[in-house]
Amino acid sequence: MIDTHSHIYSEEFDTDHFEIIQRAKSVGIQHIILPNVDSESLPRMLKLESEFPGYCHAAIGLHPTSVNENFEAELKIVENELKSRNWIAVGEIGIDLYWDKTYYRQQVIALNQQIEWAIKLNLPVIIHIRDSFDETLQVMAQYQHSGLKGIFHSFTGTCEQAEKLLEYEGFMLGINGVITFKNSGLTTTLEKVPLSRLVLETDAPYLTPVPHRGKRNESSYIRLIAEKLSEIYKVPYYQIGNQTTENAMKIFRLI
Repeated sequence: MIDTHSHIYSEEFDTDHFEIIQRAKSVGIQHIILPNVDSESLPRMLKLESEFPGYCHAAIGLHPTSVNENFEAELKIVENELKSRNWIAVGEIGIDLYWDKTYYRQQVIALNQQIEWAIKLNLPVIIHIRDSFDETLQVMAQYQHSGLKGIFHSFTGTCEQAEKLLEYEGFMLGINGVITFKNSGLTTTLEKVPLSRLVLETDAPYLTPVPHRGKRNESSYIRLIAEKLSEIYKVPYYQIGNQTTENAMKIFRLI
């Protein structure tokens, strides 16, 4: 399996990140994708990647909740980093209107700019889409036939929303611990989404699956997400792992 979205470089894992990685490997996780947040998170993320080369893969991007009056300076850092080395993806980028709408216009500018860089460099994107479905699709519409690939991170939407997102043929839906929540409604939605369009993710340390909900999430809990998908799709557990790994490798070009 591949954890396509994990922030295990954050401070919550300072004392046991080695054990976290070992537990991830023990449940069959072959790769972990590390989406960036902003310039403050960058050194920690790169340090973890250097400690586990070929296993942890860093992405570069400006998270929408980090967009503020200084967003142009932050974008310049992203631009310089994109020039400095090869990255697995551009992310985590997007629009978040859940916490604050103050910098909505700046979020849109930042999203457009980072998508354009991704297209230029032929890199996939990791799109954050919290409480901003219509606004995000308004931005994405102009790139629908650009060849852009990526993941709509933490999909928790309706059947109608899934249908609209699946029109972006180069994109997968990221499924995490929310699928195990009793009232998420995702089970009904996913019954109409082909397994060939899903990838697994944890978003650790957030969105911890049942029965660990309320505690710190970690990459090894991805097995709980796969087990739930096995129930929904009525296929063996290993088939969930194989198909979602194949899907992730299409996006990230992993060997």
